[in-house]
Formats: sequence, C-alpha cells, structure tokens
Amino acid sequence: MTTRAGFAAVIGAPNAGKSTLTNRLVGAKVSIVTQKVQTTRFPVRGVAMEGEAQIVLVDTPGIFNPRRRLDRAMVRSAWGGAEEADVVVHLVDAQAELAAAEPGAKAADKRSAADVEKILEGLKASGRQAILALNKIDGMKRERLLALAQRLFDTGAYSEVFMISAADGSGVDDLKRRLAELMPEGPWLYPEEQTADLPARLLAAEITREKLFLRVHEELPYAAAVETTAFEERKDGSVRIEQSIYVERESQRPIVLGKNGQTLKWIGQKSREELTHLLDRPVHLFLHVKVDERWADKREFYGAMGLDFDA
Repeated sequence: MTTRAGFAAVIGAPNAGKSTLTNRLVGAKVSIVTQKVQTTRFPVRGVAMEGEAQIVLVDTPGIFNPRRRLDRAMVRSAWGGAEEADVVVHLVDAQAELAAAEPGAKAADKRSAADVEKILEGLKASGRQAILALNKIDGMKRERLLALAQRLFDTGAYSEVFMISAADGSGVDDLKRRLAELMPEGPWLYPEEQTADLPARLLAAEITREKLFLRVHEELPYAAAVETTAFEERKDGSVRIEQSIYVERESQRPIVLGKNGQTLKWIGQKSREELTHLLDRPVHLFLHVKVDERWADKREFYGAMGLDFDA
C-alpha cells in the first residue's frame, strides 16, 4: 500500500469561499465561516483523507490590496502558504467574476474581480500553475461558465479547471480525488483521525471571533480581535478559558456588550456550546471586552497568529 501526503494551498479573493471549501474537503469544521470578508487571518491547516492519501489543506487569508499592517501581514502569509505547498488551488467566485463585467456592477464584485487579476499576476510571476476551481456555480448558465473557464484558462496560469459549489458540495469530490493523486508519495504527516493542527487556545479564540462577527457584523467593521488569555485544564476534566475581545474605540464596547449585556452573553453561550463539542469536555468560558485602539499594531498578536509583524 503506497501512502501519499502533502500540502494543498487554497488561495483566492476574500469571500471566494475558501474556508467553506476547506471545511467541506475535511468533512469537519476547521476554519471559521462568516459572511464577513477577510475572516481568515492566518493559514489554518485542515487534514483531509482520500483513500491512502492525506491532503493537508492550507486555508490562506484572502489576497487583496493591503492598506494596514495587519492587511500586509495577511497577504504575505497567503502567498507564503502558496509557495510552500505541493499544489495550489485558486478558488474564484464565478458569480462575482461574471457580475463584475456587467454594466452597473456592484463595488464588491468589481473588487473581487480586481483581486482575481492580482492573484493571476502573482501566479504568472511565480512561474507555477495552479488548479482553477470556479465556485458558487449553482444556478448559473453552462455557456457563461464555460466561457469564463476558457478565458481564465487561456491566461496560462492554470493546469486544469474544476467547477464546484463548496456550499452544497457538488464537484468537490472530483477535486478532492485529483488533489489526492497530486500528493507526493510518503508517510502521512498527521494521525488519521486528526482534522486540524490549530492549537486549542487559538481555536478557542477563532470560534469566539466567529460568533462575534455572526452577531455584530453590521455594526462592527473588521476592527475586533479575540485573544485567549488563559486556558486551564481542571482536575474534574473541564477546561476554564478566559478571553479578551479587543475593539478599537470606546463607542464599540456597547455594541459588543449589547443591552444589559445580552449580546456578549449570546456570543459566550454559542462559543461555549461549540467549544464543548469540539474539545469534547465541559468548558467554562469568561469573556472581557477591552478597548485598545492599537491592538492591530501589537507585535505579540502577530506571533500568536503565525503572521509576520514586519511584512
């Protein structure tokens, strides 16, 4: 029996569906999924099994035009993840890509198309071909999809094209089989039942951040972070977790707290329920909201997330 194991990086514009695809390929939740763009801040490795092959998925942050230090570190991290992988999958939101070319296109679609162009240039400059995966194909006309696939394939940046829907799973099994074939021969890198290599403290912070954005994504732009400040295994088998939610302005604190603390209570409850399930033990979770307008400029945040502060 020949085993295979290697790394597959999933790159794409913010909101292309990278985390959804990673979770779908792994068959478990390893990357947080929210309707906010730029949710993934560092490469999360999910481990997918296909026959005798182990595919370690590097779900990278979205690649976009960076403005702030955090943005630059995220883009650097995304390209770093791609450079080190055995295979690169470029995930493209097919609906946004086609909509961007229409008159009166939405700003978000135009941004998405511009990000796709930027990634294309990056791929060409790197001199290596990627697998193109056109995502969100449900309900789209076949002729338009084929024309889009042909246009992108003709750039020379891709070795092959897959049409998928990460949300409902169509086409994903074919992509998974292909990735398995492309993994180099060698021993598995992780135990068979392991689905991710994210440290528990980091996973806990990510889960809480997901709940935070699910609840207040309209009012709280991207200016929030969650840090696990204490993670203590108790004698009774439970775990006690303390976390700080950082916002940049005093006016944002009441948004996170909510009326009579109801919003924070909801975030804590949902996060605790999911962590209890993921860690398979009782979780005592304590959340504190702190105002720190410079949290995105603190070196220690970057190290904990595996990002380069000096990018």
